[in-house]
Amino acid sequence: MTGTAPDGAPRTILITANHVLATMPHQQATVGLRMRDEFGSWRYSPLSVQIRAADGRPHWTNHPTQDVAVLELPATIIHGAVPSTELPGERALETLGVQPGDEMMVLGYPRGLSANPQGFPILSAGRVASYPLSPADKYPTYLVNMNVHAGNSGSPVYLVLPRPAEGASARVVVTGLLTQQIKYNGDRLAIGNVTQADFISETISLMDSTSVVGKSSERVDALKEHAVSVVHQQFTWRAWWSTVLDELRIFALRIWISLRDRFNNWITPDATPSTYLNHER
Repeated sequence: MTGTAPDGAPRTILITANHVLATMPHQQATVGLRMRDEFGSWRYSPLSVQIRAADGRPHWTNHPTQDVAVLELPATIIHGAVPSTELPGERALETLGVQPGDEMMVLGYPRGLSANPQGFPILSAGRVASYPLSPADKYPTYLVNMNVHAGNSGSPVYLVLPRPAEGASARVVVTGLLTQQIKYNGDRLAIGNVTQADFISETISLMDSTSVVGKSSERVDALKEHAVSVVHQQFTWRAWWSTVLDELRIFALRIWISLRDRFNNWITPDATPSTYLNHER
């Protein structure tokens, strides 16, 4: 997804399910990109991306309660991704008037398969199969009736607006990401679990806050190295204290999100399928 960083620079963010990155054992992962040449032909152009540090620490940011992860890609990748404007705001499904039976589109790679040698994803579709759908803080996931396979995890789920009509221009709205196939007593049901887009936006906000802290820490280190006067030393301590406050703010934000989601799950025990169904990723 393309957008703008807090400092105003353009950027591209990889959005996927947290378990996808967490189960990858290596420091690097391959992101499948497509490039178009001057003749209009497409070719597969994979990119190796660092997902962990040498000590195993993840480079991605995950949501504290939902299966969502985001990772900023190298600055050279700024074209061809979905713009961040296609992420809806809060209470999106309610605002959009989404109801059970409405059709959602899903792009993914079931069992690692692609639609062609150029590496384009396979399009699937399913209808919203659960109710209620809003607000997202009480109902963080919703169901779609479609087959989900390994390789579909982290796939974008989107709605095309307005409904197809002659002469109308289509608008794509990302309503969430696919995380799981529902199972019941060992049977795979043709039902997928979708985490609402609100939690994608929250995870991006956490990533931005962490990035600011990281830059503050680098600034503190640089100031410590070059502090040769009392004024510089005082400024160093101010920067250090600012970094500490930023870290406390991020910690408090994660705690608040966790407590909010736990409380809402407690007061609405039927809000998520986990209360009566088993899940399989």
